[in-house]
Amino acid sequence: MVAAAKAGLHRVDLETQFPRVHEIPFTSETKRMTTLHATGDGSVAYAKGAAEIILDSSTRLLTEDGAQPLDGAAREEILAQARQMASAALRVLGIATKPGASIENAEHAMTFLGLVGMIDPPRAEAKAAVQACEQAGIKAVMITGDHPLTAQAVARELGLLKTGRSVTGAELEAMSDGDFEREVEGIEVYARVSPAHKLRVVTALQKHGHVVAMTGDGVNDAPALKKADVGIAMGITGTDVSKEAAAMTLTDDNFASIVAAVEEGRGIFGNIKKYLMYLLSSNIGEIGLMAGATLLGLPLPLTAVQILYVNLATDGLPALALAVDPPEKDLMRRKPRDPRTGIFTRPVVTLMTVGGLWSAIANLGLFAWALNSGRSLSEAMTMTFVSLVLIQFFKAYNYRSDRQSVLNRPFANRWLNRAIGWELLLLILIIYVPFLHDAFGTFYLTLEDWLIVIVIALTVSPVLELAKWMVRRGWFGKMI
Repeated sequence: MVAAAKAGLHRVDLETQFPRVHEIPFTSETKRMTTLHATGDGSVAYAKGAAEIILDSSTRLLTEDGAQPLDGAAREEILAQARQMASAALRVLGIATKPGASIENAEHAMTFLGLVGMIDPPRAEAKAAVQACEQAGIKAVMITGDHPLTAQAVARELGLLKTGRSVTGAELEAMSDGDFEREVEGIEVYARVSPAHKLRVVTALQKHGHVVAMTGDGVNDAPALKKADVGIAMGITGTDVSKEAAAMTLTDDNFASIVAAVEEGRGIFGNIKKYLMYLLSSNIGEIGLMAGATLLGLPLPLTAVQILYVNLATDGLPALALAVDPPEKDLMRRKPRDPRTGIFTRPVVTLMTVGGLWSAIANLGLFAWALNSGRSLSEAMTMTFVSLVLIQFFKAYNYRSDRQSVLNRPFANRWLNRAIGWELLLLILIIYVPFLHDAFGTFYLTLEDWLIVIVIALTVSPVLELAKWMVRRGWFGKMI
């Protein structure tokens, strides 16, 4: 329509003068569309579609001297021109007509009119999204009905086509399943293919153990969308059938949104891991403290109310803050994790256990020392209670990453900072407001007591940093 308007031909005028009476709609299999229009001299058919398809339906060529027989030399010249246009990343359409046509013979013995080239440039963010996929260990493959040269030109522009192969639907049809499965990992562009070929691509990649996400918008895409591990339908151009078959729908039909969803998913998984490491490590430390004191014949280091406070208040808000922790900077530079691997890998369990055991040992040692130093049981319990709370706070910052140092953007999570600040305020009130002493069993702490408690609590950070150092070097298995 844009090309026609540039030539002074406008759709509204043409539809009034030559109304459409029949239509043979476009399909991905026929790769063409034909319409029949009523004129004063009878009906006329016009067809547009893939250049080679329209050319195969044509027996004559319109020239300055009128319609001439379409010989082999003319066909080759037209196809060469189409290839040249396609290699410039143009989507090429062939145009043909047939006077006196009926719906039955409209697509036979047509007169070839010419070629139209349309530029459909990739979105500005698409190239960056493809690069992000590559860094994240995700291989993007182009599957299109466009001319192979058009597909290759666009793929090179996006950085998709490098050392791999490009195949057409006809070449794909000629391959046996065994041959295709051997070559599928090296193919980066599929051109002139039909939706049915998508299912074959998905199946072959899955046989190699890959997790496959497939996009689609047509009715015929539904089998591939259903077969893929993640079927992705187009929200704007997609059919209802494709949306129902898919696992997710892109509301903006933008490839970059898929990459953003991957990053969001990785961030959520990482935050679940942080949340669980922190909570379970805290519980290990509390159980170890109480059990250790009992086994050593010491008095209980915490009152029931203090234990409840640590679990409900101190553990609660920091844990919730970790659930919304900002994603780590290198999140999209990590390779995909094995979907069969859960959260509790050996490195995660190691960090969780080290933090919990050190908390138990440090607090138990502090409690025993405080009793032997001549301090009252109430003061010793209060020092242990404060030390336990502070250790939990330090661990919350340490568990913001299972591989990076605690000094790497330590205060990037503003919700964690607010949670810790609020809890510290409550802790000071519990220690220094007299009427809370009876309820929590606490005691006034001196400056010396605070210095001792803070130093003891701080020791958990270098211990966890040493554990992370060992994890990074693979001492406890592969990181995910």
